[in-house]
Amino acid sequence: MRIGKYTFSWVFLEEAILPKYKGSTFRGVLGRALKAVVCALRKESCIDCILRRSCIYVNLFDPSFCTKGVPPPPPYVIEAEDCGDTCFKEGDKFSFNLLLFGKANDYLPYFVYAFNEIGQQGIGRRTNDTRGRFSLSTVESGNVKIYDSNCGKIDDWPEAEDYLPVFSKQESGVRRISISLLTPLRVKYANHLAVDLPFHLLIRTVLRRISTLYKTYGEGEPSLDYRGIIDRSKDVRIVQKNLSWFDWSRYSRRQDQRMFMGGLVGSVLYEGDLDEFLPYLRFCELVHLGKQTTFGLGKIKLEIIGV
Repeated sequence: MRIGKYTFSWVFLEEAILPKYKGSTFRGVLGRALKAVVCALRKESCIDCILRRSCIYVNLFDPSFCTKGVPPPPPYVIEAEDCGDTCFKEGDKFSFNLLLFGKANDYLPYFVYAFNEIGQQGIGRRTNDTRGRFSLSTVESGNVKIYDSNCGKIDDWPEAEDYLPVFSKQESGVRRISISLLTPLRVKYANHLAVDLPFHLLIRTVLRRISTLYKTYGEGEPSLDYRGIIDRSKDVRIVQKNLSWFDWSRYSRRQDQRMFMGGLVGSVLYEGDLDEFLPYLRFCELVHLGKQTTFGLGKIKLEIIGV
C-alpha cells in the first residue's frame, strides 16, 4: 500500500482562533472547499448523483457511497500536531501533515488547491466578523519541496512509499513496551466506547486498521492468523497505566449537530511475550488507530522499555 506524507506550511495574514485538536476544523473546511472545486453538478447530496462512483470528492470524503457493506476508512489522515496554541497572530507560522493512502496520493494537487482557497476564505472561529486568513507557503514531502507560493506551481513529487511491512519479521526478547496515546483514542468494544485498554483490545483495533486499509487501498487483506494473534495477545498484561478520558466536541455542518468526540489519552505499560506484535504496532504508529482518524485522532507512540 502506498503511503504519502506531505507537510503543509502557511503564514497567518490576520488573527485566527483554532481549537485544541485542529484536524477537526481542517477536515470540515477541506471537505467543503474540495467539493466546491470538483463537484460538476453542484448537488447538495451525493447519494443520488450519477457521477458519485467516479467523483474525487466522494472517493476521498465519502467512500461509503462507492462500496457496499461496512463503510471503508477514508484514504487520508490530517495530522496537526498539538502545538499548545489556539490563538494565532498575523505573521505566525503553522504546519501540519497530510497522510494519503493508495490512489489518493494522485490527488495531491487538489488538496493543495483546496487549501489555497481555504486560505483566502479564512479558518477558525470568527473574530471581528471574519475568520483567520492565511497564505499557503510550501508543501513538502520529506526534503522535497512540491509547492512554493513564490512560483505558485506544483512540481513533480516523489512517488509515495509502497509500504510493505514485513509482518512476519519479529524483534527478539522484548518483554515490556509503553504505548502513549498522543491524541484521543476512540475504540468501540461490545458496542460501547472503551474506557480501558487491555492489550487484546489494542491488538484487535490494530488488526482492524491494517485489514481495512490494505483491503481498500492496498493489495488486499493481509494473510494473517487474526484469531491466533488475538488469542496470544490475551496473555499480555497491564503493568501500569495512566489513562483518562478527554471530552471534546465539534460541530458538524453536514449533519447540522454537535458531535461528541471524547477518547482515551495517556499511556499504558504492557508486559509479556511482545515480539510478534511489534510490526503491527509500528505500522499503526504511522496510520493512527480507532475512530475519526481523519481528524488526527488515535495517534500512538510505541516505546520499548525492556527485554
